[in-house]
Amino acid sequence: MPAKFGAGRMIELVAFDKRGDVDDGYGNTVTGDWTEQFRERAEFVFIRGSEAVIAGRLESTESFVMRIYSNARTRTIKPDWQARDVRRGESYNVLTIEEDKSRAVLDLWITSNVATG
Repeated sequence: MPAKFGAGRMIELVAFDKRGDVDDGYGNTVTGDWTEQFRERAEFVFIRGSEAVIAGRLESTESFVMRIYSNARTRTIKPDWQARDVRRGESYNVLTIEEDKSRAVLDLWITSNVATG
């Protein structure tokens, strides 16, 4: 990943959702609907030429890196969460989360065009 980043590149608005636990009426806890946790500014970094990206295109998915600032809220994001582009309405699966060397930025490996239930 490029080492340079800045607020001027964070032009996307992304909401982060996780599934809530609900009672199924029989005393069991089951996974419920997506619930928005917070919104953050983000930069989308599209990776070109890697095998994973090319293979994903064959399956009609797109993989890219979503860069967000690291703070108390964003450090709670887990791979079972989803990210939503607020302007476009698209949902993305969060695959992995990696902290930048500077510890100021989180890079999230994202997959688009997937069923999110």
